[in-house]
Amino acid sequence: MTTALPSLAPEARDRLYADCANAISEAGAERESLFLARLALLLFEQVGDEARCRAALADALHALPVPSLSATE
Repeated sequence: MTTALPSLAPEARDRLYADCANAISEAGAERESLFLARLALLLFEQVGDEARCRAALADALHALPVPSLSATE
């Protein structure tokens, strides 16, 4: 039996999304991948369950959208 992890309120999710986007920008294009991998590892340690972390990786890759040209303007 697996225990559901607590979910974020929509407002908290929006704030964290904005904070994450700002941190990615602060890291810069040359360190973006390194930052994201480090962030993922730190969050994986908080989750503490390898299977859930692997499932999250698969979920993140599934149907990953192609960036639109408008996102770079």
